[in-house]
Amino acid sequence: MKRKNIIASVLAMILAMTCLTGCSVGRPSADDDSFKLFYVNNSETAIVAVDYEIKSSSTDIEAVIEELLEQLGTMPERMQYEAPLTGEVNLLGYTITDKLLSLNFDISYLEIERTIEILDRAAIVRTFTQLPQIEYVNFQIEGNPLTDKYGTVIGNMSADTFIYNMGNEINTYEKIELKLYFTNETGDKLVPVYRSVVYNSNISMERLAVEQLIKGPNSDICYPTISKDSKINSVSVKDGVCYIDFDPSFLTEPYQVSAEVALYSIVNTVTEFSYVNKVAFSIGGEASFTFMDYAVSGPFERNLDIIE
Repeated sequence: MKRKNIIASVLAMILAMTCLTGCSVGRPSADDDSFKLFYVNNSETAIVAVDYEIKSSSTDIEAVIEELLEQLGTMPERMQYEAPLTGEVNLLGYTITDKLLSLNFDISYLEIERTIEILDRAAIVRTFTQLPQIEYVNFQIEGNPLTDKYGTVIGNMSADTFIYNMGNEINTYEKIELKLYFTNETGDKLVPVYRSVVYNSNISMERLAVEQLIKGPNSDICYPTISKDSKINSVSVKDGVCYIDFDPSFLTEPYQVSAEVALYSIVNTVTEFSYVNKVAFSIGGEASFTFMDYAVSGPFERNLDIIE
């Protein structure tokens, strides 16, 4: 679809921001002091990150955001990328509360082709969450939360929502729709949830899926199963078995779920990949351990009976 710049009034609204006045704009990482603008590639299949030097004063956050919005709404001169904030949609306004930037679009946003919408959203979130004053970005449609094609609320998006490899100057991303299993309110059954993720192609699909489970659900129709403090040591697949090694933080279960629900949320999620038939767990390399009151040993097959 044809793209057009966001109306000038949106930029004018930025000047009304007062909650961030006087704050200093930092850099995205101690390991990489370059700011990056994110665009959609010409084939509209991935996003790329390009080094960018912010010209506005680092103490004037309003000017910085205005500059970034202008850049994201302007097509590059050589047309080597597509700007994510252009198109036949209007940004009605925004709010910033407790490091959450909410962008409110008009109804025409829903007309964007689904693949392009995901990539545009990834580019916008990745750009703005580099600012220390913005940790999350939320998309709304005329005041209502943005949902995916299944009606699930997208929710707040952070930098980790869109996996980013800081090692490359320009990064190529791909998109995938994952089927994740979280728990119901009573913690005794699994609830399938579809989530679209834009990710760096260097990460394995199995690891990506488990990381998304650890991240937790982004809606109130289901509940988390795994501690957000869980750390993955390694993930590998051999002969149809996915081997997942966690560090001991996995053994801490802060949620009101059964051990079987927590474990099978992982098993059922990973076995959604056609080449995975079973999942084997280990903690620090130990293949036999106790999780809550459940003895874990050997590979687990998919369990359909535990799905609500």
